[in-house]
Amino acid sequence: MGFGFSRVEPVTNQPVTRNSFFLKPPTFALPSPATIQALENILTMVTRDEDFDSFLGGQESNSLDTEAKSSGSGWFKRKKKGILTETKDKADAPEGLWSKCPNCKYTCTISELKENLSVCPKCDYHHRIGSDEYFNFLFDEGTYQELFANIVSQDYLGFVDLKPYNKRLDETYAKTDIHDSITVAHGKTTGQDFVVACMDFEFIGGSLGSVMGEKIARACDYCIQHRIPFMIINKSGGARMMESAFSLMQLAKTSGKLSQLADAGIPYISLCTDPTFGGTTASFAMLGDIICGEPGALIGFAGPRVIKETIKKDLPEGFQRSEFLLEHGFLDFIVHRKELKAKMTQLLELFKG
Repeated sequence: MGFGFSRVEPVTNQPVTRNSFFLKPPTFALPSPATIQALENILTMVTRDEDFDSFLGGQESNSLDTEAKSSGSGWFKRKKKGILTETKDKADAPEGLWSKCPNCKYTCTISELKENLSVCPKCDYHHRIGSDEYFNFLFDEGTYQELFANIVSQDYLGFVDLKPYNKRLDETYAKTDIHDSITVAHGKTTGQDFVVACMDFEFIGGSLGSVMGEKIARACDYCIQHRIPFMIINKSGGARMMESAFSLMQLAKTSGKLSQLADAGIPYISLCTDPTFGGTTASFAMLGDIICGEPGALIGFAGPRVIKETIKKDLPEGFQRSEFLLEHGFLDFIVHRKELKAKMTQLLELFKG
């Protein structure tokens, strides 16, 4: 359908010749009043829509502004152009309400993410979580007893880097409200006794220090005494440099204690999460009767950037990821966080048999 002038061709049975065409000029039909009124209505609506958008943007308007002035009321409009709100007065969205997935950039609420065990609902990316979150879904009804909570780190060397080690410890204790980079707990998983030691990356990068080594050693003694399977959830950047050789001594100490656990016939399961690096990988993380990992976890000794700069070659795609390690025989299996409790229950049943 269209509006406007239309050409009316002459109706005749005679052929149209060149002379007859010029002798009989074409005729045109004028638009009807209804057509003219319809065109005016369309132009009015377009103008009103443009003016409405202008009002929403705080810009000057034409027809609507005239109507508002005549009626004494109308849409809001700016008296001054431009946004004059100072930066300090601008209201920001409260922190801690939203989370963006670093893998697929999907944004969801923190509550939705926690309900999904901190796994991205869109791409299944496993966000880092702490010991408390693991204990809550691993142990029945989230009930457990923390062991060896009285052991805390001390600055025996008076170590100073960007700040004194003692001050760094005090700040980390105050910020995290946990006792050290590893927490040991005893609870029941589907009715079966289970001791789990879980690292917290937010405590100085989950670094391996004297306290971590001592807690693992005491956990091994506890499991031998009570005949309970043992599990370590690894999440660490490596040895704690602020404790120097004391930190490196924990590699031999924990390896020796796990050897005693094996001699006693107590199962030991190692779960490698993102990231598992340095001294943990060089000792107890790779000594489990069962060694498993979360999807996409970065696991290794030195980081991929350091390796690439050393060998001067490009690394394979997915290098040091749990899928890569599974393919090359370093892991027994990869377990999704939602399936972790069921998988541990199955393993405990098999070990019991």
